[in-house]
Amino acid sequence: MNEPCDIAIVGGGPVGAALALALRDNDLNVVLLEAREAEINSTDPRALALAYGSRLLLQRLGAWNAIPNVSSIREIEITQKGTPGKTTLKAAELKVPEMGYVLPYTALHAALQHALHQSDIHCLYGATVSDLNSSGGHAALTYQHQGAQHTLHARLVVVADGGKLLEVSHPPQITDYGQSGLIAHVNCSQPRAGMAFEHFTPQGPMALLPYLDGYELVLTAAHEKAEEMLTWDDATFLAFLQTHFDDRGCDTLLAQPADCGSSVGTFTAIGKRSCYPLRLKRAPDLTFPHTVLIGNAAQTLHPVAGQGFNMGLRDAWELAQVILDHAPDNIGSAAMCAAYRQSRRPDRTAGIRFTDGLVRLFSNDLPLLGPLRSAALTLLDHLPLAKKFVARRMMFGSNG
Repeated sequence: MNEPCDIAIVGGGPVGAALALALRDNDLNVVLLEAREAEINSTDPRALALAYGSRLLLQRLGAWNAIPNVSSIREIEITQKGTPGKTTLKAAELKVPEMGYVLPYTALHAALQHALHQSDIHCLYGATVSDLNSSGGHAALTYQHQGAQHTLHARLVVVADGGKLLEVSHPPQITDYGQSGLIAHVNCSQPRAGMAFEHFTPQGPMALLPYLDGYELVLTAAHEKAEEMLTWDDATFLAFLQTHFDDRGCDTLLAQPADCGSSVGTFTAIGKRSCYPLRLKRAPDLTFPHTVLIGNAAQTLHPVAGQGFNMGLRDAWELAQVILDHAPDNIGSAAMCAAYRQSRRPDRTAGIRFTDGLVRLFSNDLPLLGPLRSAALTLLDHLPLAKKFVARRMMFGSNG
């Protein structure tokens, strides 16, 4: 395929697919290039924590109703290891039906792919992009497809595949937290439908996200410790998890006995475990001549508070609006790129600072900070306006 197009999207994951769907039916020549073959769905084992605001965007894209096995989050309990401080965020207090949802990455990917196949977007699967450069009034992509090399010229190239394409020429800024995230599905004796838990510990945050008959676990630990946990048998891991989680809101001097112990009963089973390194990776700029970065190509966040994918989805939606505002004559122009940078700066900056700040503030055992953090959680729980501000940021980003 060597004919020019208006927009080329590199990466057919959920963020790239969402952008393509937001641009459909607008008389634009949009080409999506995906390295995977068409019939091969993603095998990513992770579950996604999807914010309520992201659900609204997926509904607009026509993909939400096609996603099976979605579990709702109506309350989030936030605690700190070994202290009585606690904050509970509730959808009912925010006048929304749910605060968020838990669903398999593979289910979302499949629903978006199904919507793409019914659209006017040209999807080129099995296309591996090897080079990107710009000159004159366009960008040029070099890619391999079915054993041959091709060049595609586009007025705008959007990189949504994780950013490796530009990492050599435009190195990202990377903060290594020294942690890995361990993920698995766990079952317990007293699951609480709709209730999610965010538990901060010195080794890193731990989340339990309600899903089907149990919870999706995201447990952070130092790289070596996480790798060691993968070697434990199920009984050893479940015993550790029980101890690690049971001290929520518990302090021997201040708490009542009823405040201590697990709100989900006993952990009874755990599925396959896997882990991946946690780091903050951000591109120094979101745009280059005739090129825009979105999703993980623009920023990869720590999973605390579940902001990463939700921010990427907002990237896609807002970029689509900026493109349509500048279509047809100014797609890919310097003015269009500047407008996108300006539109995303508040949400991107706030989201990065929020997640990075939580990790730095809570992932340590400095003796003076423990009581202050506990007091802050308790104070937040008694300030309705402050709770609403935090919750809406989690659901809608800076637009909340």
